[in-house]
Amino acid sequence: MEPRTPWQALTRARFPPGSRPWRAWGYLLSGALLGAVVCCAFLLLGLASLILVGLPPLLLSGLVLGGIERRRLRLVDPAPAPDPHRVPAVPGLGAWLRLRAGERATWRELAYALLLATVLWPLDLLVAAVSAGLPVLLLGAPVQLAVDGHEAKVVKAYLVTSYPEALAAALLGAVLLVALTYPLVAFAGARAALARALLVPRESGARDGIGEVIASRARLVDAFEAERRRIERDLHDGAQQRLVALTMTLGLARLDVPPGPVADQLAKAHEEAGRVLTELRELIHGIRPQVLADYGLGAALADAADRSAVPVDTDVDLPRLPEAVESAGYFAGCEALANVARHSGASRARLRARFSGGVLRLDVEDDGRGGADPARGSGLTGLADRIAVLDGTLTITSPPGGPTLLRAEIPCPLPSVPSESSSPRTVSSSGRA
Repeated sequence: MEPRTPWQALTRARFPPGSRPWRAWGYLLSGALLGAVVCCAFLLLGLASLILVGLPPLLLSGLVLGGIERRRLRLVDPAPAPDPHRVPAVPGLGAWLRLRAGERATWRELAYALLLATVLWPLDLLVAAVSAGLPVLLLGAPVQLAVDGHEAKVVKAYLVTSYPEALAAALLGAVLLVALTYPLVAFAGARAALARALLVPRESGARDGIGEVIASRARLVDAFEAERRRIERDLHDGAQQRLVALTMTLGLARLDVPPGPVADQLAKAHEEAGRVLTELRELIHGIRPQVLADYGLGAALADAADRSAVPVDTDVDLPRLPEAVESAGYFAGCEALANVARHSGASRARLRARFSGGVLRLDVEDDGRGGADPARGSGLTGLADRIAVLDGTLTITSPPGGPTLLRAEIPCPLPSVPSESSSPRTVSSSGRA
């Protein structure tokens, strides 16, 4: 089986019969030629053009060289060498250049290009010449002697005047050709490892995987919000309307039936239908309040504070935000206020919400007994998970004796297209005493 890396090739014993030495020699020789071309290109740019207009061509040369080098790695390294660059989110040359200039991989490729043009290509040429050129010259000693007839100067240093000496030089060349195979492959492996370290960073795959996880999570959040809206709309336009019609029908039937057992049963059915209708409306409101959809998070939080069992002072100044963020912020505020009413023993609470620096910050503070513990099933764990889906954080400060402060922070961009309701909404009021 073919070795996975050039380093593993050193443990294989079949160097001369195999193709690895030839691939290593071809890798080094092509690297020397490519490096010489890159060196000439950099010299042609010149220092003045580099300072003025040479940086974009220099970056492009690094990008082109990086692509060539990742393909050349296949000569000695069969492991995959994927392109570490990302695809621009928007089309256009400007977007492409901005993305490339901001990527680490681009600057790694430029560093490799400079290293190849100044240091690596002479080393590649030297190793390739010594490992292959010296043995070939020694092997050609008998041919040189036969052509000259009297003497031959091998490697421009060793004078051969007889065929026994020429055959001895050829034998030495054959031994060197085999012996130098091992350091040749070792150096080619080291060169390939250096190229892989700079041009195919190991973390690029992990970053791509993390980016895909984040993107898929965002898609799941959007799908979840769309499903919530569909369920709310179906309940509002379907089951609720049918219950309203049923309640009205029962009410009219009570008016047409004389007093008696049937009228009593109709009255009970009418009251039960009214209770079911009330519960359904509360369920719909819990899925997605209409005030949240119509007026945004600021008005919805103010409405939740007005309905709280504990008086709440509100200080809310928010623009319209993405639907998923508004939904998470609303339910975070509602859950926090519900915990204040159920567990804190507080006499008053304060709710503050702001959007600044691309982050929604929601604070709910109470003057209760403190000691809030998410592990006790107060709903804070599920709330933290809901916010974490949007890359947000939930922080709770609740020392024994109080006060308790719950802070939710959710990063989000403002909608790109403003609407009539996208202007900031300021609500500052005190709840009922």
